[in-house]
Amino acid sequence: MITHPSRHCTVELQALPPRIGQVRRIVSAQLRYWHMDTLIDRASLGVTELLSNVHRHAQPDKTCTVELEVLLDRLKVSVHDHDPRLPVVGDAAPLATCGRGLAMVAAMSESWGALPDGESGKVVWFTLPASPAAPVADWDHCPRIITGEHAVHRFAEVTLVEHSVEEHRSEPAPARSAVVG
Repeated sequence: MITHPSRHCTVELQALPPRIGQVRRIVSAQLRYWHMDTLIDRASLGVTELLSNVHRHAQPDKTCTVELEVLLDRLKVSVHDHDPRLPVVGDAAPLATCGRGLAMVAAMSESWGALPDGESGKVVWFTLPASPAAPVADWDHCPRIITGEHAVHRFAEVTLVEHSVEEHRSEPAPARSAVVG
């Protein structure tokens, strides 16, 4: 189930590898819709790591909810699952192939944390600063009259103006994730 009021998006899923890839694509699409393209890579990486932890460690099941929420000037990404055990940042060996997920989330986010969620579950979350140069969809739309130099038009043209993210950054952010899925 996906709901997305203007500044909130929730996705319920089983944290299985194919579903994790789908959620990553949903996160990317939602951030594009909100004109927060600059956050796509970090949000996708973070949500992938948190969902991978649910897949590897959560008991009794892999059911979870991913929540995206814009709070003032930050994006908050939360993953709720039914396992009450709180995650621990591990000290992975240099050649280890796993055990660095939470350390990556901590390194790439503004803040992160884990809290008990009711009787039998937890929420693990992280925040990313939302660029003031990247307005959220529908917050900054306003009709503008475009008169132009051509006087042949009998009526003024009214256009919905959307502020492009490209106007606010020097180079476009890549739209792909480095993680398969």
